[in-house]
Amino acid sequence: MRRVHLINFIRTMAVTTVVFLAPLYFIGLGFSGVAIGVIVALLAAAPIVFSFPTGWINDRLSMKAVIGGALLLLSTLFVAAGFVRSVAPMAAVFLLIGVANSAINVSINSLYYKDRGEPDSNRKYGRFVGWLSLGPPVGLLLGSAVSRFAGFRTLLGVMAALTALAVRGFGEEKFAAVSFRDYRFSVFNKRTLLFSAFLVLLALHWGTEQTVYAPFLRSRFALSDSGIALYMAGAYLTLALAAFLVGRLKDDPVRDRRLFLLGMILSGAGLVLMTAGNVRFSFLFRCIHEGGDGLMGAFVVLTISRLFEKKTIGGSAGILTALQTSGHMAGSLVFSWLGFRAGLQVPMIVAGAILLGNAVFGLYAIPKE
Repeated sequence: MRRVHLINFIRTMAVTTVVFLAPLYFIGLGFSGVAIGVIVALLAAAPIVFSFPTGWINDRLSMKAVIGGALLLLSTLFVAAGFVRSVAPMAAVFLLIGVANSAINVSINSLYYKDRGEPDSNRKYGRFVGWLSLGPPVGLLLGSAVSRFAGFRTLLGVMAALTALAVRGFGEEKFAAVSFRDYRFSVFNKRTLLFSAFLVLLALHWGTEQTVYAPFLRSRFALSDSGIALYMAGAYLTLALAAFLVGRLKDDPVRDRRLFLLGMILSGAGLVLMTAGNVRFSFLFRCIHEGGDGLMGAFVVLTISRLFEKKTIGGSAGILTALQTSGHMAGSLVFSWLGFRAGLQVPMIVAGAILLGNAVFGLYAIPKE
């Protein structure tokens, strides 16, 4: 599984860095808040359409071609984004970035769900999310330095090169074939549908991160691009540490469920409170938010691993990813519009309040075993 961690690290490093810093680049190109929201929403929308087909292919075929091809496509698109100057072509490029990223994400998740090498679920998925989450802070620090001294287009070229190199890091895996009928009963039941609704609400707050987060930090605290990247990277490191903490806990479904809800409360409260006070106070509560996200991230994949059988988990988890992505897309559109009209802090406050309310819903929606 080390190769899986390496590829996921590089993928999340490249995609998160480009997507988080892109709104600042778009503002420099003269894009409006609505245009930025549409671009990010299209990026987020890709998994709605492609998650289940990718998961179904993962359940029937090798994942090597899917992951390798998607990495090469991602690399090409990073280069292309550096030459685009208008909204419509940029939206098309970011839509395809979303397609490629979704294909890699779903395929690697499928492999990890199906792997039986680690019997302790907490250790397995805590490490998985931990390594995945280390990519963004490293990328943001690297990205801030590159964009400061050489510009955003050079940053896109660096990420394109790293993504292309990652193609060499993956081997062959195949699994038994399954039919479409096998997914019907695994997904369309009360237990799974309740959890799916919970995930949609959880994902709404992601819409703030790729639309108004960076502009808020610049507007409220007058941070430079490097300062914004340092703020984001330091806070994101807390997410990775929280996920690794889950990996050190023994497998206990009852305690895991309580920590899942605690993570959502911390995430919501931190998101609201990061909008008040000075930059140090804001950073402290952003770290609390990211720590909550780290707990949630680990327990989301852990809960999914318990919901479905191994033979259908690729497609079934793909359906949940598509539903969750609908929340991300809705959040991008609504929070971008709201932030550039009512104030960049407003989306964070609203999204945090939704997370706190979702923690109550989670008492019913998170499976108890």
